[in-house]
Amino acid sequence: MELDVVDNKNARVGSIELSDEVFGGRVNTELIWESVVRANAAQRRGTHATKNRALVSGSGKKPWRQKGTGRARVGSIRNPLWRHGGTVFGPQPRSYEYTLPKKVELGALRAALAQKVKDGALVVVEQLSAEAIKTKAAVELLKRLGVTGKAVLVDVALDENLARSVRNVPGIAIVQSRRLTARDVMDAGRVIVTPGALAKLQEALG
Repeated sequence: MELDVVDNKNARVGSIELSDEVFGGRVNTELIWESVVRANAAQRRGTHATKNRALVSGSGKKPWRQKGTGRARVGSIRNPLWRHGGTVFGPQPRSYEYTLPKKVELGALRAALAQKVKDGALVVVEQLSAEAIKTKAAVELLKRLGVTGKAVLVDVALDENLARSVRNVPGIAIVQSRRLTARDVMDAGRVIVTPGALAKLQEALG
């Protein structure tokens, strides 16, 4: 399998060979799902909290004596059974992050990239760089490469000028090849990658 390599003006300048082991075969959507769910869980803030009987305001004094009143016994107005009492087993601040086996993450990334290749949404660009920090120039570059919505730019080492030029463009992310995840790929309508980054990905996923 071969893909065309284009320059910044979207003109073909060569081609690159893709490994059938990485980009061929069945796309395992189950692995993609597991990786995306894990990435979403890791981004949850987890700052939710409820007050238990130790945290709600109110006296700790026993409202009335234990026996002789004819009413049910009670030890505190902060009892969870009472109005304005504490919450039992309510949500507390926590981290939702968890890890998956490395092979699952690599398999998910392999499947996500293979899906983009089948959809014709993977574009190989000779280089991803900018001469100056200009958002307008970066937007024009993306338009020439056929980017109309969300996209992820992948390179071995990020160009500082380009990274600062696209950081204000909605839906555009720029990622190093070693940090690319299945969620980054599936969240983008187009994947723009350099030949060097693609070679690194094929080496890691092969």
